[in-house]
Amino acid sequence: MTQLRSVCVFCGSRPGGHPAYADEARALGALIAAEGWRLVYGAGDVGLMGEVARSAQGAGARTLGVIPTHLMAREQGRRDLTTLVITEDMHERKKVMFMNSDAIIVLPGGAGTLDEFFEVLTWRQIGLHRKPIYVLNTNGYWTPLIALVDHVIDQGFAEAPMRSYATVVDDVAALALRLRGALG
Repeated sequence: MTQLRSVCVFCGSRPGGHPAYADEARALGALIAAEGWRLVYGAGDVGLMGEVARSAQGAGARTLGVIPTHLMAREQGRRDLTTLVITEDMHERKKVMFMNSDAIIVLPGGAGTLDEFFEVLTWRQIGLHRKPIYVLNTNGYWTPLIALVDHVIDQGFAEAPMRSYATVVDDVAALALRLRGALG
């Protein structure tokens, strides 16, 4: 029996200002299902989170949603997931999501998504993991973030290898090729 591969998706609990964000979120959910992977995500049914989950579930993917008690109402926590984990706080949520995944994907999002990205990037930088991190740069959304990471390195606050800890891809088609190579 082959090992179930799990993909952690960090993304916004809002839809964002461009339809391409939701389109790519749905395409990612469909990809996860088509490849037989499990979706690990924040358990919400709103914004890009909801788009990824509905698409993945609708196409038959297994799902692991992780949500802190205080966000159940705000993010409309889904209860029809394969597995739902309710945590006490955000720190525990991120840890459970990370520990139950083989790769991390960052879609457009806000402060929470930035927090999640920088935490897994920092953990990679200090040697706590070697899981692949992918940044889906839909419509150039993350271009300023990529420039910021380069600035941090250029100004001597991180070493050059940090650039390689997260792979930037422009669309789900490019992401699919990378994920298939990483997850086998």
